[in-house]
Amino acid sequence: MPGFSFRKLLFLTLLIAVAGIGVSAQSHARLRRAKATSICGNPQVRCNTSVQFEPFDLPFRVPKNSVIFDTEQFYAVILKSVAVPDNDCETFVPERERLAAQALFPDRKVFTSRCVEAPYLFYTNISDKHRIMAVYAGTTLADSKRALEAVKNTGKFPGAYVRRMRTGFNGT
Repeated sequence: MPGFSFRKLLFLTLLIAVAGIGVSAQSHARLRRAKATSICGNPQVRCNTSVQFEPFDLPFRVPKNSVIFDTEQFYAVILKSVAVPDNDCETFVPERERLAAQALFPDRKVFTSRCVEAPYLFYTNISDKHRIMAVYAGTTLADSKRALEAVKNTGKFPGAYVRRMRTGFNGT
């Protein structure tokens, strides 16, 4: 072919490869987004999910036959944080403290993190060396500011702060 050089062939091959990677990355991103699900943040409303959550968990909607799943990003107001030694699954905020906090916020789920190992939920944006007690604060910054104000108005959690995170599980 006149005017068709090895350089042009190489360039065309690279262009096709890069375009294929881009399409693959977009497909993967769409697939990942499709697996993110919504939180059931109000404990007074039934959560339509296929998974049985512990009372201290932040429940979310999980389709049947899910193995690895995580949620959309949400905001939480961190009420308390407890430092833990490496790989310690015995240290966490006691359930009686969570229940006392839950009584203060009947329409917002108060949850605690436990061990980072299965079968417990994982929470992103939290150190593996800490366990938290938090109250669900919604999916928008405006919601989280209102939740933080409500927490501060109780006078019981002076160090409370907002954190954006996800939760999920690995059932493999």
